[in-house]
Amino acid sequence: MRAVLAVALDRARQADGTVSREDAVSLFRRHIGRHHGEIRRLFEGRQLKGIAAASTLALLMDGTISSLFSLARFVTDAPETGLCLCATGGFGAGLLAPYSDIDLLFLTTMEPGPKITAQIEYMLYFLWDLGVRVGHATRSVEDCLQAAREDLTIRTTLLDARCIVGDETLFSELLVRFNTSGNGALSFIHDKIDEREKRHKRFGDNPYMVEPNIKEGRGGLRDLQTLNWMTRVLQDADKPGPVSKPKPHEPAFTTLSLLTEQEANRARRAWNFLWTIRLHLHYIAGRADERLSFDVQPVIGGRMGYAGHGRQQGVERFMRHYFLTTREVMRLSRILEPTIMQRLQGPIRETAYTGPGMASDVARHFHLINDQIAPAGSADFASEPRLMVHMLDAAFRENLVLHPTAIQQLIRNERRIASLRDDPFTMQVFLSLLMQQTEMNRENPRPSGADWLTILNDTGFLGALLPDWSRIVGQMQFDTYHIYTVDEHNIEAVRMLGWIEAGTMADEIPLVYDLARDMQSRRAMYVATLLHDIAKGRGGDHSVLGAEVAQHICPQLGLDAEETETVSWLILHHLLLSQTAFRRDIDDPRTILDLADIIQSPERLRLLLLLTIADMRAVSPNVWNAWKATLLRELYSRVAEVLEGGLAATERDERVSHAKEMVRDGLVQQGLTDGQAAHFLSLGYAGYWLGFDADTHIRHARLVLDSETHSSPLTIEATPIPQRDVTEITIFSADHSGLFSQIAGGLAVAGASIVDARIHTLSDGMALDTFWVQDGNGRAFETPLQLARLNGLIEQALSGRLAISAELERLSDQRTARRMRAIHVPSRVVIDNRASERHTIIEINGRDRPGLLYDITRTISDQSLQISSAHITTYGMRAVDVFYVRDLIGTKVTSETRMAEIRAALLATLSEGDASHPSRPVAA
Repeated sequence: MRAVLAVALDRARQADGTVSREDAVSLFRRHIGRHHGEIRRLFEGRQLKGIAAASTLALLMDGTISSLFSLARFVTDAPETGLCLCATGGFGAGLLAPYSDIDLLFLTTMEPGPKITAQIEYMLYFLWDLGVRVGHATRSVEDCLQAAREDLTIRTTLLDARCIVGDETLFSELLVRFNTSGNGALSFIHDKIDEREKRHKRFGDNPYMVEPNIKEGRGGLRDLQTLNWMTRVLQDADKPGPVSKPKPHEPAFTTLSLLTEQEANRARRAWNFLWTIRLHLHYIAGRADERLSFDVQPVIGGRMGYAGHGRQQGVERFMRHYFLTTREVMRLSRILEPTIMQRLQGPIRETAYTGPGMASDVARHFHLINDQIAPAGSADFASEPRLMVHMLDAAFRENLVLHPTAIQQLIRNERRIASLRDDPFTMQVFLSLLMQQTEMNRENPRPSGADWLTILNDTGFLGALLPDWSRIVGQMQFDTYHIYTVDEHNIEAVRMLGWIEAGTMADEIPLVYDLARDMQSRRAMYVATLLHDIAKGRGGDHSVLGAEVAQHICPQLGLDAEETETVSWLILHHLLLSQTAFRRDIDDPRTILDLADIIQSPERLRLLLLLTIADMRAVSPNVWNAWKATLLRELYSRVAEVLEGGLAATERDERVSHAKEMVRDGLVQQGLTDGQAAHFLSLGYAGYWLGFDADTHIRHARLVLDSETHSSPLTIEATPIPQRDVTEITIFSADHSGLFSQIAGGLAVAGASIVDARIHTLSDGMALDTFWVQDGNGRAFETPLQLARLNGLIEQALSGRLAISAELERLSDQRTARRMRAIHVPSRVVIDNRASERHTIIEINGRDRPGLLYDITRTISDQSLQISSAHITTYGMRAVDVFYVRDLIGTKVTSETRMAEIRAALLATLSEGDASHPSRPVAA
């Protein structure tokens, strides 16, 4: 490449031997563009893999810079000695991504002359004119050594330094003096480990986040580079002086006898796989982009040849490969670091392990290194895999930390664990680790069950012990609701259960702390939490399939028949409470009675509530809020009342009468006349009296009576309820067709999300509607300015002064980000006449967007249906809106023809509003 550029420069020379700067820049730009295009064509055609393409890009830049160096020397008449141009950082390692910076070191003598300074300036300005992003430094050898002593980043970049062109004697001096500049190898490695931990916290400490940073995140390219730097430092310590550098496709840690051949091959594959993804990211984005976001995942998966298989999308197969690769990178770190540290530390402080509670012939296989348990030289996990379990048991019982060499050996012997699947002692220890209680507010707490599960999962122990678990390791769901892979979500759910049991959620929902303290089936509860999504990705209903999987896993774990049945039942119904609380009218007695028929047992109800909350909290930090906690608590209380024999359908009239008596007493105590109280009590139907508590009824009475006294055509009252993370909006107005839709439109324009709604038409024809709303962060509207804006926009919508459709169109222009549009959300409409005695229930699934509820409710109104209540839930980009409706004469919709018309109209509405990403409609 350099020779081609040199020939072109010669042709462009003028009579005096010079080349005009404009001609030179144009020539260099064409040269880079032509070769960049060819490299991209070969890469995207799969003729070059990631490392090969990145190496070729680096070679292209090497040739370009060498030619520029010669041109600059000629233009400035600089001497041939006294300047060496070096590549550092990633470019120095011989790998370059398409839009990455290039890091250059202009290595000079202590006092570079003006011509060398002019040569450096010429090159930098020339590169900037070419559009090359350059990170640069001009230093002497002594300056480099001093900077390396003071700055970890500079020392790291110099590890990868290489001479591109210029005075090689300067570079040789730098290498010799840098590699013999002290015995700080051990401190360097400690500093790099500390730097890595801080980086992980900044870019996502959990490697199983579904939109990872492939360079800086845990298990990403930077972690592999860190291992490379650690190995280079070890090489320097073992052999002072210049060290031969590995080829770019051959990381340094794979060239020494630090890994088995199988481990080295895995490292090379991970290195190449991550670089391939990185190059695709750059080419797709047209810039240096390191985040594997939703919109590019299917594109890269397709380019790399990942096609759908069965029910699994190609993008999900691609991302599973990615997560398994990051896991492999983390395992490499666990394997390499102890070896490197031991080589540098020399003799270590060992003490014999006495093994309290352990037979002496077993204890002799372990020792303590800095008070951490580790396998001794006599431990042969390959021939005696049960020793691994004894080591874990000792660490658990005595609160000992596993030494890095212990984790290293667990990883290297993971396949041997399969022989322990029928070993009772192994399963007993595993259950003990799983159920280790979470301890809070301790300076040195014991690892929780989730902490142990993370270790067992990362080392491969868990997947080898439970083959069904290995099927969900690294498995993602291509949606914006779940932020973790399936295995990590299950572990996180165990962590949440531990927090509940420890009382950390007692302020949010005190009930569950009491339930957790009195748990009668603790083993079953923890196993069900661990396995609740074990069948994800198999096709079919994962709850049903998971219940079947539990039937054979639980006996293997040592659970008895009753515990096995409990675990299987909990997995089968683990979504029951959340789907009922957020999608059904829990004031409808039929809903509660149907739920009680399924649950049947107070103990099962308690366990199911604990699992529901742990599951929701483990999905994402943004999924849980006080409103959902309130709904679940109310649902639990009502079902518990039925299971205790406290509610029957025949008691409905008695409950209505009791509610009215409480309201009457409250109104009289507040100074209202008997006549006023009687008037208000005559307005509501039974559903209204059962739908609110007495305090709310009294507040409604004042609102209604004040409105009637002042002959107000419209009254709006917004009440923040921050302890529930919602604002309650009550609207009293004349009822008319489309009322709900107009209100929903006004709230959408205000940026409010409706999470629940109760629609009541009073006996005098007036509507008393209640909406519970949240802001974009899932919190209540509280400030006077926010509340005034809500009231104002609702009033404008109802009076016809707000152009709802136009305003929503404006919002839609700023709506879903491109990365979200990549996710397919099928449209689905379900019409159910069985779940309610008095209403037809319409459940609508579709892509969430501004104004979706407005469009849906307008369509329902156009279909001559009355909405009695609405329950609005979102799961990432998927909205699930449930409406309890009746026709204009107050009866259910039972005609199949009529239901088909309603379904078709709603599916059309969903499709019209989502034209930018059409869904495949599904009717049920």
